[in-house]
Amino acid sequence: MERVTKLASEKPVVIFSKSSCCMSHTIKTLFYDFGVNPAIHELDEISRGREIEQALLRLGCNPSVPAVFIGGELVGGANEIMSLHLSRSLIPMLRRVGGLWV
Repeated sequence: MERVTKLASEKPVVIFSKSSCCMSHTIKTLFYDFGVNPAIHELDEISRGREIEQALLRLGCNPSVPAVFIGGELVGGANEIMSLHLSRSLIPMLRRVGGLWV
């Protein structure tokens, strides 16, 4: 859990992902299209990725990826991010934490 907290605070936007997950790809693309430069942690490509995935599940991420942290706080997965985007709340949130400058 401590490792997740440390990784989640390294940049304004942090995404825990798997390289083979289509929803992870969709969320990463959304952030890239906004001009956000998130820290991406591909759990299937890093050491102790399975341990991090278990910690994300304990935090309430189900499925475990994508898991998006904004400003060091867990926002949620694809459903939560898309809901925030559709309600026009995502961009202001990104601006508040310095993840988006425009």
